[in-house]
Amino acid sequence: MARIGNKQITREKLLDQGVAMIMERGYHGTGLQDLLSSVKVPKGSFYNYFASKDEFGAEVVQHYIEPFIRQLGDYLSRPELDALSAMKRYFRDLIEELERRQFKGGCLLGNLIGEIGDTNEICMAALRDAFHRYRDKYTEGLARAQAEGTVRADLSAETMADLLADSMQGALLRMKVERSVRPLESCLSHLLDDYFKPKND
Repeated sequence: MARIGNKQITREKLLDQGVAMIMERGYHGTGLQDLLSSVKVPKGSFYNYFASKDEFGAEVVQHYIEPFIRQLGDYLSRPELDALSAMKRYFRDLIEELERRQFKGGCLLGNLIGEIGDTNEICMAALRDAFHRYRDKYTEGLARAQAEGTVRADLSAETMADLLADSMQGALLRMKVERSVRPLESCLSHLLDDYFKPKND
């Protein structure tokens, strides 16, 4: 049992470091030997943990997105917050974290799509799944907001979630170029405080 536990701990460390290195260097710039040495794993033992670098990349994607989904879910589960307020609180925290990181990195999903395009089907399948899971959490929040009367009901929650997810990706790219969170703040304000509001507001 201890061996299984230790192997899982090492695997998690490799995934944590994989997120950090791919955010900084890109997928192709992340070498396996550098990855292993950074977490003090013996050279040549990578394949004890992952079948290939592509499989590793796919798991890094899921490892990266899970905390965002969980954090948004935590906000949506707070009884003192309506769904729209919960989403705004979540995005506020996200923006504050990006400011603390001095706008570096952006979004791993968008970065990888730009880097690997359609050349790596294993990673692309993981990226699609991660985008859909994250978008579905947006949908959950927006559907609840519709039921609470704080978001317009003439558009489906799925349509608005797609628009929010797509707009955020563009705003994250602009953030990196301009080194400012203003594109994110503008995007969220236009959607959550204006376009998504009920028409009679």
